[in-house]
Amino acid sequence: VLCLIIVVGVAFSYNFWNDVTGLYGHLAGVPKALLPGIGGRKVLDFWWETVNTRQLFSEVYLVTNADKYKHYERWATANGFPVENVVNDGTTTLEGRLGAVADLELAIRSRRLQDDIMVIAGDMLCADQNFDIAQVIRFFRSKPGELVIYYELEEGEKSSSRGIVEVCPDTHRVTCFLEKPQQGRTTSRLASVVFYCLRRETLPYLSRFLSLQPCVQNRTLGLFWEWLINEEKVPVFGMKLPTGFQLIGQVGLDDYTKWLARYSAKQQGSAGKPISYRSYARVGLMGNPSDGFHGKTIAMTVSNFWAEVTLTESQSLVLLPHPLNDPTEFGSLQDLYCISCKEGYLGGLRLLQATCKKFYQFCSEQGIALSKQNFTLKYDTNIPRQVYKFFFPFFSAIVSATLKCLMKFFNITDRDLPKPIRANFILNVETDELFITAGLQDRVVQVYEGLVYMDFSKELMGKRGYGEYIPMDMRDLPTFWLAYLGDPSDSGRIHSNVRQRWLNGNFPRSALERKDWPRLAELMDENFELRRSVYTEECLGPGNLKMVQLARQFGSSVKLPGSGGAVVGLCLDSERLDAFQEAGCVFCVIVPFSPTTTSSQCRN
Repeated sequence: VLCLIIVVGVAFSYNFWNDVTGLYGHLAGVPKALLPGIGGRKVLDFWWETVNTRQLFSEVYLVTNADKYKHYERWATANGFPVENVVNDGTTTLEGRLGAVADLELAIRSRRLQDDIMVIAGDMLCADQNFDIAQVIRFFRSKPGELVIYYELEEGEKSSSRGIVEVCPDTHRVTCFLEKPQQGRTTSRLASVVFYCLRRETLPYLSRFLSLQPCVQNRTLGLFWEWLINEEKVPVFGMKLPTGFQLIGQVGLDDYTKWLARYSAKQQGSAGKPISYRSYARVGLMGNPSDGFHGKTIAMTVSNFWAEVTLTESQSLVLLPHPLNDPTEFGSLQDLYCISCKEGYLGGLRLLQATCKKFYQFCSEQGIALSKQNFTLKYDTNIPRQVYKFFFPFFSAIVSATLKCLMKFFNITDRDLPKPIRANFILNVETDELFITAGLQDRVVQVYEGLVYMDFSKELMGKRGYGEYIPMDMRDLPTFWLAYLGDPSDSGRIHSNVRQRWLNGNFPRSALERKDWPRLAELMDENFELRRSVYTEECLGPGNLKMVQLARQFGSSVKLPGSGGAVVGLCLDSERLDAFQEAGCVFCVIVPFSPTTTSSQCRN
């Protein structure tokens, strides 16, 4: 059982008499929480709409002062709020106020509350108040302590105007709370707001704190948490809201109108505009599949082939099937049979669903409360269906692009989901949710983009869960080409159950850094021969061997860039390998994708 207390009487309303425009004179004397918010609705209306569910709270109380009690009584009557739950602290002047902690303690004592409680300031402006408060409660229940909500200060916001928290990124425990710290006391930009959860066993600390603070100016909730965390060492955990907050407080009209305009512009600027991201196919230039055996690899994203996901805000959450890759309508049963035999069941719809499920789970476990916005997801791709499962990382490309869209939509930053962890996330979607056999290489290079050196050493992976990933210089790269089987049915079973029987050195990385293309060509050939010796020709399959033989007839180095069905080559002369097309293969010159010279493909 959880009880909610909305505090609105800790200070007194704006004085709008300095309004030279005359536009706000009618708001003089109006309580802060009843000022017009985004779209003209009262600030308190947003909070009541968010928390007004009996399934989550046993009771909801609102604490105010005698000076503004009548305002809130009328608001309660008009909005279905129980009038008897409006608590009057009896004060009528700023000098005679009790203080926020005393107001909170009064509500608990006067109503004889014995439940865990959630505390919210009803006069907070929020960029997006439609967040999932049930997710906040679940996170609170999962931790052995109290909960404070925080957000990351926006550029221009001063930490000296907020309560600042330092949070352990692994345990999410708040290690330090500083109320309006002076510059230099902390580097943290994580600001606590009046949005807390307290266990009933901790409620007596309120009275103890008040006994230590006879001065009303020190009876603030920020100082209470600073004392509770820093001095009493009560375990307190932090949950992040990926959005901005502004406590109206004792500030002027200019501050109120500035933040109101800013939040309104944010909503208007984002609503209805699609968010689109692309993730690109990759070619493994060296080392694959040693990413699965704690080896080293070098891979590169190519702009020839891509998967694109588009997210648009909508009333309900919709996942749209692709008309070609997720067919739901067929000409006949025979048509269904033939398509299923040739193309299998490898559409992208399940990838969208699995990514969304894993994203919500990740944010919940990491203490990130999401908004309750809904959206529609759709995807497109030019990756040939016949090579999905052999070469092009279609699965990871869809997951990667979907994750980019979700992060942008919910304002999740690289600090919330760093690139190395993002690659692990993508892999886990495929392996844990969809039981797809895969390694980290594809996911890493699609997250970092460009030419990437990857070291998956056992020591690094065991110690921190990810390897060493280093973007490399892509200037003046030689011309690489790619060929893949038109019919990959005989491409072999490259990922068999053998284990790695060699250690990769740093020779390919060194050759790339020195731009020693002849040496790189030799290493690519050596890589293939090593793979052939480990996996055997029978395992590689006649289709792959035929493409390698064709390349070598024209003096080109060649290797497998993935699990089979395609080859990548480095041809040091200008001759095109058109013989591939005559042999029934598809041939193209690779166009490298570099994140430094091309946009990140977000179009919104």
